[in-house]
Amino acid sequence: CLIFFRDPDRIIPPGENLILSPADGKVVFVGDETGSEGEAKQVSIFLSIFNVHANRVPVSGVVKKASYSKGKFLAAFKEEASKANEQTEIHIASGESLIKVKQIAGIVARRIICYLKEGDEVLRGDRLGYIRFGSRTEIVVPSDTRIRVSVGEKVTGGQTIIGELLG
Repeated sequence: CLIFFRDPDRIIPPGENLILSPADGKVVFVGDETGSEGEAKQVSIFLSIFNVHANRVPVSGVVKKASYSKGKFLAAFKEEASKANEQTEIHIASGESLIKVKQIAGIVARRIICYLKEGDEVLRGDRLGYIRFGSRTEIVVPSDTRIRVSVGEKVTGGQTIIGELLG
């Protein structure tokens, strides 16, 4: 059972404007997203029961929002889980950019823990929270971000560079 609750230290890569993966897992979606703030890009990561389930802060900045929403518990690898499932959404202002991270519960994962609150100053690679067992983590970034991962790729939270802010 201890394998599910690991939270190893990570070596955070140096560099300006880099966006790190917020989770360990497999990239299941990379694409455009239209939200309340306009056009953006989204990367979705599926965490199997064998992945580390600690989530990491993808960029340094200030937490502008951290909100929890009740929802369903659909299988996290399904795209509809993104909108229908229980989740926590965190907005981080990094310079002129707004980055959103969503912790999404799955069919097995029914417990989301977020350590952050509005006003917190965070550093890239900090621990963000935890999702127990299989789940999904998504990141929404500005539309001019250069994405460096593709569907099917395995990523490591706090280590894998998934994008670069260009604006």
